[in-house]
Order: sequence, then structure tokens, then C-alpha cells
Amino acid sequence: MIKLSRVDEFALITLNRPDALNALSLSLIADLGRAIDDVAQSHARALFVTGAGEKAFCAGADIKELTGRSLVEQKRGAELGQRTFSKLERLPMPSIAIINGYAFGGGLELALACTLRIATRNAKMGLPEIKLGLIPGYGGTQRLPRVVGEGRAMDMILCGRTIDAEEAYRIGLVQRLIDGEPVAAGVAYAREFSRYSLPVLGFAREAVSRALATPISEGLKIEADLSTLAFQTSDAAEGMAAFIEKRKPNFRDG
Repeated sequence: MIKLSRVDEFALITLNRPDALNALSLSLIADLGRAIDDVAQSHARALFVTGAGEKAFCAGADIKELTGRSLVEQKRGAELGQRTFSKLERLPMPSIAIINGYAFGGGLELALACTLRIATRNAKMGLPEIKLGLIPGYGGTQRLPRVVGEGRAMDMILCGRTIDAEEAYRIGLVQRLIDGEPVAAGVAYAREFSRYSLPVLGFAREAVSRALATPISEGLKIEADLSTLAFQTSDAAEGMAAFIEKRKPNFRDG
């Protein structure tokens, strides 16, 4: 149900349950975790996450699996989803959710765990759990306000409101709207940054992510430390030399 493949220098994870709109069964989440672990050990320059078919990125959790479970089972399920999605944030390379169609509930939570999000113009997104007497459990209440702000997150979560691709772009939930074949569009976007040093991209990602969880005084210290580490890389020396010599840098991830 999870397909892991390569597209040139990039890894691609495809949720492969198009008949169920790529809904997240517990077994699919476990398979997803293993696929992310494999990507972490690879030499991919970035990871794409998308859904099979043209209708849905991921329509959310498999609701039939959620009924009749004990409280312990429900908590373990939430923790599995949270633990699996959090692996995306720890990858050594950036991840991009290619949202092609519906991204509801756990599907949007999966996209939120990625570094960046791009969407086809027919995409629809939302966290509709409140309509089922539930709340998001795979990180949506924590990641959505960090991305779009508290007020917009409250509006989407409390109202269970669906937004279209244009609104998602306007509020910063997605970074680009794409036309044409989605994965090809993802490759074009990734190549805007994948030519840079992976270690230094990692420092930048960490600095920005930690800014959201610390006071600015602490964040500035973190930035200074990570900036200093970046200066120690051979890629930094190459980048500055290339600038002075008016040529393109040849980064080697060192």
C-alpha cells in the first residue's frame, strides 16, 4: 500500500490505496514509517510524498478501523501516527507533500509534517474531525497553528471547514500551486534548493523550526550556533570562493 521509488535524485513515497482515496489504515501508517526509515538511509536530495490517482492525496484515517477500539488502542493509534509523521521532520533531506486532490484529517496532518507543501489547483484541504465528535490526533492541532497562525487554525479545526487550493496558498498552508503532472512539478520545485549543500539546508531547517518553539533571545543563540557550524563546512568555503570567482559553486555535502 506504500510505494517507494526514485525520480532522478529524489525519493518518492506514494500512498497507494486509490480505491479508498488513499485513506490511512494502521497498517499503511506502519508501512509509511518503514519507507521513511529507508529514505533516511538513502542519498536522495529530497523526499516527495503524494497519493495514487487523481482524486486524493489522502482522505484521512480509515474510519472503519477507528470504531470499537478501547481507549488504550485509540491512544496507541494516535501515538503511532504522531511518531510516524514526526520521522519526516528528522530526515536529513527536505520533504515535500504533493497534494493532488483531497487532503483531509490525517492526510492533511501528514502534509503538515513535511517541510513544504505544494498543491494542484483542484486540491481541497481540511481537518473535519469535529464533525465526527473527534479532534485531530496525528499532530494537526500542533502543526496547523504553527503554519497558518492560531486564529486560522481555530477556524479550520472548530468549524471542520474545508478550504480550496487558492485559500490554502493565500494563508501559507501551501507554498506553491502547481499545474501539469504533479510529480514533475514537484521535481521542478525541489530543484530550486536541492542543488545546495544538504548539511547547510539541514541547519537552516533546524534554525527555522526551533524559532517556533523558543523565545527570540534563545532562537538567536541557536541561529548563531548553527550559522557558525555552517561556516565550518567545506561547502561554505566553496560557496564563498565561487561567489568571489564569479562561477557556480560545486557543493559536495561536506
